[in-house]
Amino acid sequence: MSKKLNITINGFPVEIAAGKTILEAAEEQGITIPTLCHHKDLCVAGNCRVCVVEVAGQNRLSAACATPCEEGMEVLTNSLKVRNSRKQIIELLLAEHNADCTKCYRNGNCELQTLASEYKIMTQDFLELVPLKQYSIDAYSPSIMKDDSKCIRCQRCVRTCAELQGVNALTVAHKGDKMKITTFFEKAMRDVVCTNCGQCINHCPTGALVEKNYIEEVWEAIANPKKHVVVQTAPAVRVGLGEELGLKPGKRVTGQMVAALKRLGFDSVLDTDFTADLTIMEEGTELLTRLKKALVDKDESVTLPMATSCSPGWIKYIEHMYPEHLNNLSTCKSPQQMFGALVKTYYAKARNLEPENIVSVSIMPCTAKKYEAYRPEMHDSGYRDVDYVLTTRELAILIKQAGLDFNKLEPVKYDRLMGESSGAAVIFGATGGVMEAALRTAYEIVTGREVPFDNLNITPVRGMDGIREASIKIDNPLKEWAFLDGVELKCAVAHGLINAKTVMDSVRAGTADYHFIEFMACPGGCLGGGGQPIPTNPEIRQKRAEAIYAEDEGLTIRKSHENPEVLKLYHDFLKEPLGEISHHLLHTKYTKRERY
Repeated sequence: MSKKLNITINGFPVEIAAGKTILEAAEEQGITIPTLCHHKDLCVAGNCRVCVVEVAGQNRLSAACATPCEEGMEVLTNSLKVRNSRKQIIELLLAEHNADCTKCYRNGNCELQTLASEYKIMTQDFLELVPLKQYSIDAYSPSIMKDDSKCIRCQRCVRTCAELQGVNALTVAHKGDKMKITTFFEKAMRDVVCTNCGQCINHCPTGALVEKNYIEEVWEAIANPKKHVVVQTAPAVRVGLGEELGLKPGKRVTGQMVAALKRLGFDSVLDTDFTADLTIMEEGTELLTRLKKALVDKDESVTLPMATSCSPGWIKYIEHMYPEHLNNLSTCKSPQQMFGALVKTYYAKARNLEPENIVSVSIMPCTAKKYEAYRPEMHDSGYRDVDYVLTTRELAILIKQAGLDFNKLEPVKYDRLMGESSGAAVIFGATGGVMEAALRTAYEIVTGREVPFDNLNITPVRGMDGIREASIKIDNPLKEWAFLDGVELKCAVAHGLINAKTVMDSVRAGTADYHFIEFMACPGGCLGGGGQPIPTNPEIRQKRAEAIYAEDEGLTIRKSHENPEVLKLYHDFLKEPLGEISHHLLHTKYTKRERY
């Protein structure tokens, strides 16, 4: 039982667990203390000083985020001294901030803007004290824009890149008024180790870091009568979009989202979940093939453990950090890119369309997907497989620009041909979901039986622990899989690149006793992606995960290999998993990149 402390906040007695900060204590009492540098995902920094409070007996104001509670402590969170101090700090931040808010991408969802409004900052008293600076905008990346004029140097992006992701693409340079957030040798973000994950965007309190948006390009494509515009939506979008449109976190809006996309003018609204199911067929077959070669053929060239390849942020990370282990990656493209390749081949033929007249758009929870679509490897259809990638946030902007009342839209189903999916595909959006989907299918293919878990819910791979391990024993397999009898299939799941590093270090050291590993670049998996609604924090990620699993359980088909449209695709076009056509369209390879 934890020790309790007795303190007072604004004259009211409060009992609080030892080790809590003043900020946490106030939050538990329903008292909001403003912050800018603080975030629940990150370590305490105390950089911005917006959270200052008055503590009896102390001459200076204390940062609430960094000050632990002590027995008998008397705290004032809203005294005149506190309010005046906070106001002056906000004014100082605004004095060197590009305050042209009406033209800012984060207008209406900016923490600095909100504080300036709450504290009624009406003047620019410190403006004369701030020297003019030549700020730069880095817009070279296909995923992320960096605008130094809007940076308040809170360092949340730096800590995010270091603590959550272990990438360290962003850093602090110089001191005093010359201090800035930059990259290695101040290179463009496209030219450094940046994985395009977008977590820096999700944690930035202002518009200093935003996604590269392609809203106008998509509107132009929709307006062009010569173009057939196809849109695909990723599984995590349906549990995030509602937040951008005024709904509570964790609200599923699948049918309303499809209805909105149809109202926007897309010619066909399809589901990335379709190719998530396809990914399981290809990836599962690849894993079983590797196991056969290793266990039966004793082929020493086979690389195990096999790692998933769905997350483009993770792909770029391994290219930079562990290039010697690229052979561990599954050769499968991500569901997004599989979809794009099929749209301009299989779909085009079925709809009697010329591929050059098809515009392929994807709605993703991920900014790295923008980068992925631009990779030179992703042209196997003979064209750019995916033309434009929009985030969940960008889709919400389209809906608002179109004047649609989202709450009044009646749910509509996806179009057919590439719109059918299983519950296994839906859970791709949560960390552990790819692993669970693969196990549901692989185990049944090998044994002829469903996985030995209640209601197909493979709980050991679920949850928000950064690294999770699980194993499933294969007993009495079908005759053709007899070589797997008694094999303990060992798996691992890691989300957030800092956790990927831990697992990959064990792979590099030869101590990773796994057959299959799922990696996701973002905390929580895709539902916590860099293109999801802001804010995203542990509580919100948990609610989105619960919604994803609820959607899975509500579907009739819950195993990828039972998707009738995927079976039809193989019958009519691909012929077989890992076949010649699949190899050409659905698989790829990656290349070594320099660390810096």
